[in-house]
Amino acid sequence: MAANRRPTLADVAREVGVSAKTVSRVLNEDGYASARTREQVLAAVAKLGFQPNLMARNIRVGGPDTTIGLVVPDLGNPFFGAVAGSIEDTVRDRGLTLLMGSSADDPDRERALTDKFLARRVSILMVVPSVGADHSHLKAHRAAGLPVVFIDRPGAGLSTDSVVSSNRAGAHDGVAHLIAHGHRRIAFIGDLPTKLYTRRERLAGYRSALQEAGLPSDRSLVTNAHDQQGASAVTRRLLSLPEPPTALFAGNNIVALGIVTELARSARKDIAVVAFDDVPLAEVLEPALTVVAQNPEEIGRAAAAAALARLDGDRSRARTITVPTRLIARGSGESPAPARQEA
Repeated sequence: MAANRRPTLADVAREVGVSAKTVSRVLNEDGYASARTREQVLAAVAKLGFQPNLMARNIRVGGPDTTIGLVVPDLGNPFFGAVAGSIEDTVRDRGLTLLMGSSADDPDRERALTDKFLARRVSILMVVPSVGADHSHLKAHRAAGLPVVFIDRPGAGLSTDSVVSSNRAGAHDGVAHLIAHGHRRIAFIGDLPTKLYTRRERLAGYRSALQEAGLPSDRSLVTNAHDQQGASAVTRRLLSLPEPPTALFAGNNIVALGIVTELARSARKDIAVVAFDDVPLAEVLEPALTVVAQNPEEIGRAAAAAALARLDGDRSRARTITVPTRLIARGSGESPAPARQEA
């Protein structure tokens, strides 16, 4: 066998002096093989470092793979990393392995990834839906018993289980917190695209808190950014308005990083900030960052539990599981508004 080639079934058969079919029968426990032959085959497998192609076997016999396919928008976002880690922890005892891919929030790329996962007959499919994606192509797979779970956002064209955060209520709580500290001009910096489910829900929470307090919703204070650099630029523009905001509500953790970077660069400690979703090292910022914290670990656990229940035969109606958020006051959201605004 060539030094740099992965060992094959044929290599194992040649090492033992039996047919490839006999090796396959031993490894798959499919049919009779003597104890002596079984022992020799397993010894050869260990010696050569042979890895059975489980996907090929499962396709051949018509069974599912022992993997879970997870599609997320961004592998670098710590929120989705925490969700994935929790899913992995929850399914490990069931002998399932998590496979991940990034859609970059592109519907076509998401479809290509789900098709690849379906081709290898994953046991469970989990998707963070992209804006504009149509999931009706999964109906037949869902009807055939494949557990499909949407995470963070509902899908479109398919009735199946979803696990989301309490986006609207959480944003309402964060903005109400700023209002309680005297702020009346509060800007919202949300994610892009504007049709993104989480962005729409958080904006609705922002507006409901203003309405509840009898405050107008100023369109000039509702803005968007999709990355840290964009959020910094938007923050700079907002603070240069003739009547600038005294507080900023960040629609997600990436936006929050852009905001605090710009405020630090311009030495502005007079602007209150509340962020939706926690960020790494939030407690060591000056001031420490007040956040509406999601619970990605619970989202992952809930998604995995729902999928495993379906895998075990649960055929009840599709449901949406909403995981609560919580406000963590650390300092940045408690900065009082200027006295002229408190009147």
